[in-house]
Amino acid sequence: MRKTNYKILGGDFYINGIKTYTDIEGSDEKIHGLLFNTRFIQGIFDDVNPENSGKYDRFGIKFNTEENTERMIAALKDWYEAGVRAITIGLQGGGPIYTYDDWSVIDTGSFSRDGKQLNEAYKNRLLKVLQACDELGMLVIVSFLYQAQEHLFHDGTAIMEAVRTASVFLRDSGYENVIIEVANEHDVGNFNKHPMISSGEGIASLIKLAREWSGNKFAVGSSGGGGICKQEVIENSDVILIHGNGLRRQEMYDFIMSVHEKAPDKPIVCNEDSQMFGQLKVSYATHTSWGYYNDFTKQEPPSDWGITSGEDAFFARRLKNMISGVKMGENEFYLQGFEKDYHIEGKRYVRLSSLYPEQIDYVEFYQDDKLLYTSFAEPFMLYSLTTWNQDPYVIPEEACEFTARIYLHDGNVRQETVKLTDLHI
Repeated sequence: MRKTNYKILGGDFYINGIKTYTDIEGSDEKIHGLLFNTRFIQGIFDDVNPENSGKYDRFGIKFNTEENTERMIAALKDWYEAGVRAITIGLQGGGPIYTYDDWSVIDTGSFSRDGKQLNEAYKNRLLKVLQACDELGMLVIVSFLYQAQEHLFHDGTAIMEAVRTASVFLRDSGYENVIIEVANEHDVGNFNKHPMISSGEGIASLIKLAREWSGNKFAVGSSGGGGICKQEVIENSDVILIHGNGLRRQEMYDFIMSVHEKAPDKPIVCNEDSQMFGQLKVSYATHTSWGYYNDFTKQEPPSDWGITSGEDAFFARRLKNMISGVKMGENEFYLQGFEKDYHIEGKRYVRLSSLYPEQIDYVEFYQDDKLLYTSFAEPFMLYSLTTWNQDPYVIPEEACEFTARIYLHDGNVRQETVKLTDLHI
């Protein structure tokens, strides 16, 4: 017998008949009914392209598909205790942005070319995840399609068949803790080759078909690119899935409010943004479910699924605080990216994480006495490109230490320093 089911009433989530977070003593009523989530898109990932063999043996771990899933499952309880009530996983994975410039070299091997079959190993891993989340009382947002894998289908008809295949499988699985995301960002990249998925009319039809093929058992929606949600998607979704990539807090607020105006009685769930957990304030103000996305530790296989030091830990504490109102004291800081094995072929991705990033005016990054970069916006990244991406840093042989100098709004200056002498590749 399955343990977890859900329903949506008036734009709020109820898990096992209980409005979310009302079971937590002292919880803030303004967050009741929300669905805070994390992006674990690579939770059942595989790459069957033989040319990529060994590519993911790094971070002190030899990549194994089954172990990757088991490690994710083992981490779920800690995230649940922090307040996370849903995860997003993908049947076609996501983009390891720091590994490849061209994600089309990846072959997840999840669907047959005609879309009529779902790989048995993927089925088994997905069922393990559904079972683990069912036991905990968590929902699973299952994302079917990813634009970088579009070329693995014969044609548009095969894409439609893949939606049918995945929907029927979930219908017959017996699990009731599923939300369907037909496509991860249906209107970006290679999806633009197929109006059936990239256009508002097309994706609306696929949403309706996924609902029908899954036996009307699950809420269905589809995300668009960061800050985009088409009218047809809003009208035809049970849950409005949005992405916040590239949006700062004001832009995120304006975007969400525009969606609320069009669908005041439907839940809005952001299931991809960034490690910018200052967005939790926007979530609180707009009664919107927000999803944490750590592009390095949670999307570069083999992912570290635990609550790692720095960004992960600070997000978990902020979320728990917002739910329960527990006070956390003074700001804390962590210079991210210099952990022993956290590099890709010598390239490191350096960020200054903070428990209260809203208190920071700007951050200066120094190699010894040389100023490398100044960051003025969360997330405070060295060589920022977007809210979720950055250029790498390679430690020069002569470098001795790296420093982040943190200038706070109150006039105080803090500093975090790491020694580089033991980290040269």
